[in-house]
Formats: sequence, structure tokens, C-alpha cells
Amino acid sequence: MSIERFFPNPASRQRLRAGPLAEDVDALAAHLAAEGYACSTAQRKLWFAANLSRWLASQRLAVEALDERRVGTFLCARDPHHRLRRNKSDARQLLSWLRASGRIPPVRPSPADDTPIERVARTYERFLLHERGLKPITIESYVRTVRAFLADRFGTGDIALESLSARDANQFIRQEVQRLSRSGARGVGTILRRFLRHLYQRGAISTDLAAAIPSVVSWRQAGLPKAIPPQAVEAVLASCDRGTLAGRRDYAILLLQARLGLRGGEVTALTLDDFDWTAGIVTVPGKGDRREPLPLPCAVGEAVADYLRNARPQGCPTRRVFVRLNAPYRGFTSSTAIADIVRRALARAALDPPRKGAHLLRHSLATGMLRDGATLEDIGQILRHRHPDTTQIYAKVDLEALRSVAASWPGGAA
Repeated sequence: MSIERFFPNPASRQRLRAGPLAEDVDALAAHLAAEGYACSTAQRKLWFAANLSRWLASQRLAVEALDERRVGTFLCARDPHHRLRRNKSDARQLLSWLRASGRIPPVRPSPADDTPIERVARTYERFLLHERGLKPITIESYVRTVRAFLADRFGTGDIALESLSARDANQFIRQEVQRLSRSGARGVGTILRRFLRHLYQRGAISTDLAAAIPSVVSWRQAGLPKAIPPQAVEAVLASCDRGTLAGRRDYAILLLQARLGLRGGEVTALTLDDFDWTAGIVTVPGKGDRREPLPLPCAVGEAVADYLRNARPQGCPTRRVFVRLNAPYRGFTSSTAIADIVRRALARAALDPPRKGAHLLRHSLATGMLRDGATLEDIGQILRHRHPDTTQIYAKVDLEALRSVAASWPGGAA
């Protein structure tokens, strides 16, 4: 596919094919078409590329010389009328596409990316990705904490890993406790123990310091799972306007959570290949590398099929099931988008529960199953808990059963 799709006029096409980027115009047009951009948006982006190409020719620069600095010079040299925020967005997209196509060199690391802390962080990042196989969002959390720990201990100077001590780690955790929740501080402790064990195993430190870091006290099963009653769940589902593209997509997402208990990250990771329509099974990409098949209820399957047929963009290049409503048509980058969908649905249904995250409908499914007589084992299987202990918290939701086993209070009824 070439620029004829966006520019039927031969004179316009001739003007676009000018300068060092002339041979890239057709490929760029095909890329924009595949990403689902509207004709007017694609035309703007192609004209931007053509104007940049003419500027490169006027400066006697080749395509390979193009980078963020030179694009910045080009933008500053343009008439003030053209200095729009969208031009910067078009420039970033064009540079990214040219790098992916191999037309310009990759980004060179800045001096800030070559500090002692960054070198250690990159090494650990590669270990988490290639050896542990963690997901990018988990790796980002680990590396962010490691950077903060190293900056707290060594500042901006050289790093002497062999000088690290358990006291350094514990002091950092105590600082984090002041600003984080108890569960967040526990997470910091877990990350530091794993980082220090990694350093010990690769010989960067001579003592295994991980065992010397105590856990942050946090009582298991101390709270109640945050859920809404069944009628509220139905109100959330009914709030979706299924006559719109957004309503069809959001209804399918919410139904997967309300009927199958999918986590937000599991919804975002679903691909077209995960659905076996003949067998009525959806394979859920769970935590780590686990993939678990679940029966696909008719209502859920119909909602997903309706979205795929009538709301998902045609010719969408990604295999992800759920994609953005606007170009570029790509899958969600994190479960935050799912949490936003839940929050908007709650607002439409005039509901204001204490928690409004992506786990709300998952918890609501489990508590509803328990009240309908399901066993904890049944709930654990549906929610795909790896350990039975994880499901135990839902036992506290069944208050009537708990009253029957509670000891009588001295001097009064139980």
C-alpha cells in the first residue's frame, strides 16, 4: 500500500517524494494505514515527514544524520505557526519508525544512562528478563527499587558492592516504611533480598545478606476482600452502552472479570489465539509463564465475539484481543487501563465502593460464590490461586458461618 490511499492527486504525491526521505514515504504510509490512523491524521504526518525531508536536503544532511537534536533544530527553524505540540509527537513517532526500519542508528546512551548505578541496574534487569523470565512491568518495579537503594547508599559516586551490609538494606527499608503502606514496604524488603541474593550468587558480594533482612510485619488475612454485592455487579455491567464501540469493548472486559475472575493484567494479555471457540475454552495467561484453560460461559463468549465482530478495528495489526479505541490500535500497556474501565463503570452506575481497582470484580465473584455455597477449593480453582492459603481470606466473608463457630462472649450472646 502506498500514498495513493491518502493522496489521490499525483501532484501531491510528487511533492511528498522529495529529499532524503523520498524512498520512505510509501512504507510510512503503509505503516500509518496498518495502525488505523484516520486519513486526515495520516496526511498530516506524511506532510511533516516531507517537510523534514526537504529541510534535510537544504542542510545537505543524509537520513542517517537524523536524530532528536536535528529534529529539534528543524522545529525551531519553522514558522511559529507550525510550532505545534502535535509536531513534536509526529517527530517522535517518525524517529521511532525510522529506527525500527533500520534507516537511522539507534539512540545513543546519554551520559546519564552510563552512571555506575545504571550499569548495575541494567545488569540486574537483564538477569530478571533472561534468567527469571519476569514480565516487564515486574522488572520495572524491581529495578526502580534497586536504583533507589543504590542511590541512597552510594549517591552519585562509584559503587562498591562488596561494601554493602545488611544494615544498609534495613536502614533503607525503615525509610520506605515511613512513606509506603505496610504491604508496599514488605515488597521493598522482598526485592532487596532477591537483589542481594543475586549479587551473592554471581560473586559480587562475599556474604549472603538476604537472610539477614527481616520481613516487615504484616498480618496475613488481616483485612476483608473488597467486594460489591451481586446486584451492584449487574449494575456495573448494565452501565455499558453496548450500542457504542467503547461500550461493547468495556462490557466484554468487565464480563470476563465478573464471571471468570480474570485479573487486570490477564485481560490485557489475552490474544486471539487464546480462544478456542469450538471447545468453548479460553486459555488465561496468568502470573509468570503459567497458562491455564477455563471454560468459556456462553454469555462471556457472546460478548467477546460481539466485540471482535462489531467493535474491534478491522485489520488491527496486533493479536491482542482488547485494543485502544483510537489509533494507533495497540493492546493496553498495563492493567491500569482495565482499572480505569472499572472506575468509569462504577461512576456510571452511581457506585462508590472503598476500592475501585481492577481486582474489585474478581473479589466480588469469589464472595458471591461463597455465599451461594461454593467451597474454598472451588473458588481457588476459578481464581487460579497457586496456594490454597491465598483463598482462605474469603472464609471471613461468610459471617453467618463464622457466627456458628464463634465462642460465646462472657455475659452475653455471641
